[in-house]
Amino acid sequence: MSANNAFHIAVLAGDGIGPEVMAPALEVLRKVGEKSGLGFRFTEAPAGANNYLATGKSMPDSTIKLCEEADAILLGACGLPSVRYPDNTEIAPQIELRFIFDLYAGVRPARLIPGVPSPIVGADARGIDLVVIRESTEGLFASMGKGVVTHEDARETMVITRRTSERLFEFSFRLAERRRARGKPGMLTCVDKANVFKAFAFFRGIFDQIEKKHPEVKTDRLYVDACSAMLVKRPWDFDVMVMENMFGDIVSDITASLIGGLGMAPSADIGDKYAVFQPCHGTAPDIMGQGKANPTGMILSAAMMLDWLADKHGLESAAEAGETIERAVDQVYADGIRPMEFGGSNGTADITKAVLAAL
Repeated sequence: MSANNAFHIAVLAGDGIGPEVMAPALEVLRKVGEKSGLGFRFTEAPAGANNYLATGKSMPDSTIKLCEEADAILLGACGLPSVRYPDNTEIAPQIELRFIFDLYAGVRPARLIPGVPSPIVGADARGIDLVVIRESTEGLFASMGKGVVTHEDARETMVITRRTSERLFEFSFRLAERRRARGKPGMLTCVDKANVFKAFAFFRGIFDQIEKKHPEVKTDRLYVDACSAMLVKRPWDFDVMVMENMFGDIVSDITASLIGGLGMAPSADIGDKYAVFQPCHGTAPDIMGQGKANPTGMILSAAMMLDWLADKHGLESAAEAGETIERAVDQVYADGIRPMEFGGSNGTADITKAVLAAL
């Protein structure tokens, strides 16, 4: 934390609806900061497809330096479908930041909020409250920009290392322990394809070794196909799941769909020193500037940021502030707020106003 006792937050609003959902999150942080005695200093910086169009880079060096110096990074949705690198891949500073700052743990919570519709029969009564932990720097994504394409075939290489896997599993076990202390099951499931690929057998073997250091955590092991089938039948049976990068990319979209969609889903990419907090949804250029964007995922990402800052700095008031935001979001949905993706009429301004009032 900086000398003036305020958390310095790097704010990268991004593209499309990114700036539209970032503004409400900052309003919510200011409001909860006033109530909890927390200070925030926000510094905005460019990143994304629009910056690439203007400069030829997804992020200037000054943005990366700001992120390095800040206490945490808030990132809006980035990239536009129509803007591509020469190899036809999208502009994705969110992925680049994971590699720059070694953000190996992608944390994707999926909690069904009261009043939010789920496609799973019984979810409203049983509840859904789980976390997908996606390794974010290796796996199949380690091949990003390095694949080999010829006229006859295309090849990408998956990479799983012992060092990153050990840190990932230690992080996952600690999160399961923290959830257990808060009254959750505290069970950790390793999701892989160890019955087919040597790399995943290696991955599971490291999980088995780290498990011995955390005997109080219940564990399970599932193949990713079986896990996916179980998620759409009995998602309430899961607590914390940890998996390789590409599997996590896919499974976290499944779990977001179980709780109302990507607009409701927060996320974080966390390393040993740095962390980025960003909603799971994309830039949605089709609704940009129309006031329709749902800011809930961004607001809940800000709440995740407070919980991480609390854990990092031993500041309980920050954790309480994060929980206050979550309770406010729960209240407004239970009271009947309905975003447009649910067939309702409430846009960005309505949802923001309601959450601020609930605080």
